[in-house]
Formats: sequence, C-alpha cells, structure tokens
Amino acid sequence: MSLTIDVHALHSVPPSLINRDDTGAPKSAIFGGVSRQRVSSQSWKRAIRRYFKDNFDPEGVGARSRRLPERIAQRLEEHGVEQGDAIARTEDLFKKAGIKTAVDKPSKKAADETEEPASVYPRTGYLLFLSPHQIDRAVQKLLELDGEKISKADAQKILDTEHSVDMAMFGRMVADDAAFNVDASVQVAHALGVHASAPEFDYFTAVDDLAEEGEETGAGMIGTLQMMSSTLYRYATIDVDSLAANLGSEQAAKDAVPHFIDAFIKSMPTGKINTFANQTLPELVYVAVRDTRPVSLVNAFESPVEGEDRRALAAQRLAEEAKQVSDVYGFTPLASWVVALGDLGAPFAEIAENVTLPALQDQITAELDRSFGGI
Repeated sequence: MSLTIDVHALHSVPPSLINRDDTGAPKSAIFGGVSRQRVSSQSWKRAIRRYFKDNFDPEGVGARSRRLPERIAQRLEEHGVEQGDAIARTEDLFKKAGIKTAVDKPSKKAADETEEPASVYPRTGYLLFLSPHQIDRAVQKLLELDGEKISKADAQKILDTEHSVDMAMFGRMVADDAAFNVDASVQVAHALGVHASAPEFDYFTAVDDLAEEGEETGAGMIGTLQMMSSTLYRYATIDVDSLAANLGSEQAAKDAVPHFIDAFIKSMPTGKINTFANQTLPELVYVAVRDTRPVSLVNAFESPVEGEDRRALAAQRLAEEAKQVSDVYGFTPLASWVVALGDLGAPFAEIAENVTLPALQDQITAELDRSFGGI
C-alpha cells in the first residue's frame, strides 16, 4: 500500500466572503441535514499554489493558461526570432504534440475598429498546465532547430516530462490527448463548517468626500454584501509514492511534502480579503502518516457542533473520531502529530505528539527518510 500523509485542520474564519457562488453568496453545502459554510477545494488549491510561488522556488510552480503558446512565441522573439517565424515554430510544436491551437477571432467591435484587435498569437482551446522547465525546454529546442520542424517524439517529451511541483500534486488534464494527463498525487477536500451557519447581509454606504462642498447630503453609494463566519474542517491527503513518481525523484517528493503542509496551513483564498481582512491561521492541525489508505475525519462533524466554545468541542470531536478509526478499523498511523493553540491539542494526547510547526516539518522529513530508506 502506498505511503500517505493525511492533514486535518480546524480553521476559524470571521465574517468574510473568501469563496462565493455565481450569485455572489458565500458557498455552502448541506451536511448532516443542515447548511454549512463551504470553501471549494479549487479555491484553496489556487491559494496553495500562490503561496508556493511566493514563498518557495517559483521555478517549481507551473502556469495554467490558454496563453502558453503566446509566452513561448514571445520568448523566441526575445532571442531575435521574427514574430511570424516564432508563431509558426510554436504552432508546429503544439501540433506535433497533438495539442490544438488557434488564433482567437476578433470580436465584431474589433472588426469595426472600435477596439483593439484580437491577439495574433495562437492559444489553446482550454487552460493548459505547463511547468517553467517545459516552457524553457520548448524555447531552447525551437531555437536549436533554427526553423527546422520539430519531431513528434521531441514535442511530446518536452511537454510531458519535468513536471512542476504543483502539477505533480494537483494533476493535469489535456483534452486533446489523455497521454499528457497527470494523475494528482494530492487530494484536497472542500472545507466545511463544523456547525450550522447561514449567510448574513452587510448593508454598506460610501460617502462622497467632496459632497459637503456642494452642500449635498446622503451617501455617494449604497450596497449590500453577503458574508459568513465558521470554524471550518479542512482536509488534504498526499500520496507520497505517486508524488515521487510524478516528480521523477524520491528526494524531490521528500522536499515537496513539508512545503505542501506548510502552504496548506498558511495559505488563504483572497476573495474579498481587502474588505474583511480575514487573515487567520488554523487553530489546530493533526497530521497522520499511514501505510493503509487515506482517512478523512469529516464525519466527526456530521452532527453539527453546538455550544459556546466550538473550537474546543470540535477539537474533542476530531480526536475522538481519529481514536475510533484506529480502534475499530485498525488504521493506526505510523506516526502522528498535532499542532495546536492553547490546550486545543489536549484531546490528542493519546494518539499524537504535540509539536510546533517548525518541529512538525523536521519530524515529517525524518519519517520520510525512514520510509524511503534514509536517502
């Protein structure tokens, strides 16, 4: 069975709008028969990727865009290749790889010369995920060929090896050719409130600073904004063996795992964050290394947490669920730790070592050393 690392967190957020639906309302879900706040996994994975890029090696973080052919062509131009030739070479690269590109058609307004025309650069028909190394190698190879056609084998090799850390973790899907797909080695659950909650409305006004000069009264603008606050249960699991395979190196996986856990803990989706300043950290993180299978503990909160100190009650529930999974199913972790504020970690005393976050990272690295034979 593959080595997996489960990461569980209790994370309280004040009134905020970190993730909203198409109506502008905070995302929610029914669980245990009641409505809870929900923050989508996509939202938090993007926050994790941004944290990776800002705090670790930016060369290890890929780009997901329709504009990647444009980036490659423009890099060729920076090396002195004429624009038309750069575009032709780039189009040939993606064609040989089996990935369709096309130049966006100009809008009606652009055709009437009432706005800027569409870009002359080709784009993919969907968001494509490429690593910085893949982009660099594409540019280097096209420059080396000096106008000669690239082979199918080289094109496919360039775009399907040396994956970025975030691509290895969260996967890649290429609609044109499933051979380019990368199976995610990390799963991230939708964050879910541990208690019942419903959106509230913030009625706000904006004052015109110069209104008094015109002897005007009243607000310059009036509006409403929905918001929600909850203690969230967050969960992610890392398939360490799969991560090593995706990265092509056990050492790279060893380096990436503590970084992911750090980013999972410290990242925050930025939706309306300037309005609400919801800059909180998890109050509790429980990490378990397993050689069985991943286990989410979300069912600890199927019955909504009720009471004045929801954080303490939620921590107790989470610890009890972890104990029962171990006692009843025999899914006992190889190692486990808890990082907690105050005495929130006390319920985990029998099943996890209480550590600080820096110590947790050292402990995880040591455990991976043992699991990988001390590389």
